[in-house]
Amino acid sequence: MKLVVAVKLLPTPEQAAALAGTLRTTNTAATWLAEQAQTAARRGRTELQCEHYPRVKAVCLSAQPALHVIRKVADAYTTRAANLIAGNYGPKGSRRRERVESSPIRFRPDAAQPFDDRCLSWQYDTRTVSIWTTAGRMKNLCYTGSADQLKALQLRATEINHQISKRIVVEAQRTAHGIGLEVLTGIRERVRLRKPQRPALHSWGFHQLGSFIEYKAHRAGVVVVFVDAAYTSQTCRKCGHTGRANRPNQARFCCRACGFVEHADRNASHNIAARAAKQWGSGAQSAAPAPVQVLDVTRLRAASPELELRAWPFRTRQLTRRTTHV
Repeated sequence: MKLVVAVKLLPTPEQAAALAGTLRTTNTAATWLAEQAQTAARRGRTELQCEHYPRVKAVCLSAQPALHVIRKVADAYTTRAANLIAGNYGPKGSRRRERVESSPIRFRPDAAQPFDDRCLSWQYDTRTVSIWTTAGRMKNLCYTGSADQLKALQLRATEINHQISKRIVVEAQRTAHGIGLEVLTGIRERVRLRKPQRPALHSWGFHQLGSFIEYKAHRAGVVVVFVDAAYTSQTCRKCGHTGRANRPNQARFCCRACGFVEHADRNASHNIAARAAKQWGSGAQSAAPAPVQVLDVTRLRAASPELELRAWPFRTRQLTRRTTHV
């Protein structure tokens, strides 16, 4: 089920002019593309993208907005075809139906333009958005709405963090694991990502996610250890060599000393696990102390001095007990 939330943007005169110019540009491109689709009788998304994507993108559009223009035109023709089949424009042979069938679809200069997470990101705490325009990325654009709508918008991010934290803690409790977390303070300033990934980073509630994991772990009796993740993405988990050259690109780790190759996040997660294991083994207290009746942390640490990593894709890591059978 989709939840629709209506909010109102509060742009400054300069921001309003940039937004209006963006709508005019995108709808002009959509009208031109609709004329080409009408002439060639090729109106599917794939066909339009293969034939006209470079031309649409060249009209002051980035890659993702250009794709949205193509999809908007294809969807408009799909909707028109469904209305023709349903007879909403009159029976076959009628003047109205013939006029609709023979005319290309046109878009108003101020018609709506769809955006996705790559073009639009939300900052819930400051109640602002960052949005793509033909004049460049526009930041700190304020929005407002009714109390219920704003609450629903805020709950969207909160609900996702609840789901993630619950999944982690439930798995840790089920398998008698502790949870090792990277210290996320300042992650927006120190992490470099590609443009498509930046909106998710800057609109995500990392502090909230960490606090959710802490309190859920406390209720479940699961140990939580926070570690400093500095240089974990540049350090080889096999030989310990550290260097920026070990990261030829964002996804790949290749040690210049021993030649070890692995996905960069997986290598970093093992390094985080090693630091958490060392910190836990040295007697560090859990950030979420476990109730004695649920889990005796002292006995668990004494009986299980060795820990290994269970990796999570979002770099939240679990410390796993190794059990030796005699």
